[in-house]
Amino acid sequence: MTITQLEAFVLVARLGSVTAAARALGVSEPAVSGALAALRQQLGDPLVQRGPGGMVLTAGGRRLVSVASQMVALAAEAEAAIRQARGAPERLRVVATSALAESVAPALLAAFSTRSGAGIEVSLGVATSAEMAAVLQERLADVALGPALAPGPGAGLESLPLLRYRLVFVAAPSHCLARAGRLPLAALSGQSFLVDPDATEAGSPVRRILARLGVPEGQVRVFPSQAAAWVAAEEGEGVAPAVAHLVAGELERGSLVALHVEETPLELLWHATMLAPTRRSPAASALGRFIGTPIATQAMHSPVRGVPPSRFRPPVYVTIWS
Repeated sequence: MTITQLEAFVLVARLGSVTAAARALGVSEPAVSGALAALRQQLGDPLVQRGPGGMVLTAGGRRLVSVASQMVALAAEAEAAIRQARGAPERLRVVATSALAESVAPALLAAFSTRSGAGIEVSLGVATSAEMAAVLQERLADVALGPALAPGPGAGLESLPLLRYRLVFVAAPSHCLARAGRLPLAALSGQSFLVDPDATEAGSPVRRILARLGVPEGQVRVFPSQAAAWVAAEEGEGVAPAVAHLVAGELERGSLVALHVEETPLELLWHATMLAPTRRSPAASALGRFIGTPIATQAMHSPVRGVPPSRFRPPVYVTIWS
């Protein structure tokens, strides 16, 4: 029985599928399936079985998951203790939604690293909001930037306000709606929508708007980032949702215009979620204190461009500062 096998099992149990667990771990699906198979053989129990809605724990799996979770957490604590004994910098592993990882999070973490000095090694990866609670609970990440997470029973998570932002809709100056006056939200229903991966997540603000308008899947095109969606919008291919302060440069240059749509701009709030104070790392606590400072707010309003978000892979970190 290895920590890798236990990590695979716990994430399958938390996320409900081998595919989601593989994505969170940054490995192939056969690797996760192989780890599960080895654990099943050693323990003599299927542990998880396919059900109509995903993977379902057996009676043995339900008993194992809490023990396995504790073992994975203890392994993370052991690694941190050895790093401290060697005098190595403390690790701070941050995951963010794609929109935040694209621009806001790198600026925030660079400012935090400058403030904290060489004592903390910061890394940044991308995770969906559905993955965030699981990777935090299993100590595969220390902080998650994105929506407030609704903690499940015993999750022990705390979401802190990170940054208020405004969501607008933008299009090319030549777009048929660009010169219109105040538009009802329903006027967008027939348009092609150019969105980033965050908009595909259940419960996201853009996803809710698209559902409210009854926009069919054929009218939605998903791009790897907000910036890529804006480029397509500049070329007249449709309407793109945008964070107002991130798209300000395009609006000032006139390559895009904000549509005057009723109910917009939407006033929204990003959060930083981490374990409860008694369980989080000192580096996570330090970041939690930093995000409320004027320096942090200023950094997030002056985002970094051109940092390509990579899928979150716990064993391989995208280092922002060390």
